[in-house]
Amino acid sequence: MIKGKFITIDGVEGAGKSTHIKFICDYFNKKGINLLLTREPGGTDIGEKIRELLLNPEIKTIDNDTELLLMFAARNEHLKNKILPALNRGEWVLSDRFVDASYAYQGGGRGISDSRIDILSNWTLKDFCPDLTLLLDIPATESIKRVSAKNKDRIELEQIYFFENVRAHYIKRAKQFPDRIKLIDSTKSIEQTKKNIKNILSNYVF
Repeated sequence: MIKGKFITIDGVEGAGKSTHIKFICDYFNKKGINLLLTREPGGTDIGEKIRELLLNPEIKTIDNDTELLLMFAARNEHLKNKILPALNRGEWVLSDRFVDASYAYQGGGRGISDSRIDILSNWTLKDFCPDLTLLLDIPATESIKRVSAKNKDRIELEQIYFFENVRAHYIKRAKQFPDRIKLIDSTKSIEQTKKNIKNILSNYVF
């Protein structure tokens, strides 16, 4: 059995992931590729329970290390019980966020060093990583503006400097892994952003 491919989509709040995930799913459907859509934190029963804890705005204090450990606990379940089985069945998988988000949010946002995150990443993922990551990029000021009308979760309630640091770490990751992470300017119109995503996917899907 030929293994499927693992694609992730990431970016700060308000970057347009939800809109473009639908477009990506439609693109793969037209290509006749069976695509499993999932998300982080979440994706499994345990992962979704952890997600409820992590994003609950009523929980005011979670230690940064606890947050990081919970993210990787959910990720371990996600990988072992959903992503890898699907890939081994020959399916393609699209995940709304994956490990790059921990380097951006817990690394950039919370100030946890990359070397500490590396320890958990190496433990849970070993040498596994996405085949392709679509990174939607917008400035932190635009991120704050786009989510202002929503009922914000615990992460979305953070201040602008938090999202500035998150964005900076995303860009840092894109520079570290340019073959895998494709940085996409999401300040453009929805149609232009879709076009840019399609160009990337058309060069990747064969």
